[in-house]
Amino acid sequence: MSEDNVVYVGNKEVMSYVLAVTTQFNEGSSEVIIKARGRAISTAVDTAEVVRNRFLEDVEVEDIEISTETLENEEGGQSNVSSMEITLKRG
Repeated sequence: MSEDNVVYVGNKEVMSYVLAVTTQFNEGSSEVIIKARGRAISTAVDTAEVVRNRFLEDVEVEDIEISTETLENEEGGQSNVSSMEITLKRG
């Protein structure tokens, strides 16, 4: 699978991610993956719900994966961060 259909969620407004996901579907993708870590997870969920309920009603949540990623923090130690992938598929 190519990385073309992946939207990484960070600190922007929900609507900017909604636009990115909607654009992916409108350019012909049948599947878009929304990826987020840590505090951005709630933004990713909001993005998926806004896309499904307000913009593209033929889009469904195909899969949700949750995991923990280990990152190196500024002090050189390790810290665990939750991560989530939401796979949306156009019906």
